[in-house]
Amino acid sequence: MVNLSLYSIKAVILLDAEGNRVLAKYYGTEHTSVKQQKLFEKGLFDKTKRAQGEVILYDNQVVLYRSNIDIFFYVVGSMEENELILLSMLNAFYDAVSTLLSRYQVEKRSIMDNLDLVILCLDETVDGGIILETDSNAIVSRVSKPRMDMVDIPFSEQTLMQAYQTAKDKFANQLLR
Repeated sequence: MVNLSLYSIKAVILLDAEGNRVLAKYYGTEHTSVKQQKLFEKGLFDKTKRAQGEVILYDNQVVLYRSNIDIFFYVVGSMEENELILLSMLNAFYDAVSTLLSRYQVEKRSIMDNLDLVILCLDETVDGGIILETDSNAIVSRVSKPRMDMVDIPFSEQTLMQAYQTAKDKFANQLLR
């Protein structure tokens, strides 16, 4: 029977060079406890840390992965899932993170320093296991777009970071004139 579900992603995992979790989002009901997740991640890392491929079958699931310097990106899908769809999602997410961290290399430290952007990037790519976007430029534009509604909010009603950002933007505009 053909799987005709939109829920194609079971997990997106980022592990460092020692196999420790940097970021992990699980979708579905397979790995519900943290203990199960850590065990899955450890086995997955042990199987892929020396491998040179892009796709493996692990624990009756298709896993596509990509490594860079000291970070591993994993996308997990069901056994029936199309690997090309998973690969396009993985490439879009990786390219979007790479573009957002353009001043840095994609490595553990830069990801940890900009974890908020990486999580937003993941949320714009996958929601509840459904792939939302496979165009990295669209993902980057959504994540890095300045919020226009902040300009119209009075300073007294903005959060401290919003007020700081608004003041910084206005000051930069004054200097550029």
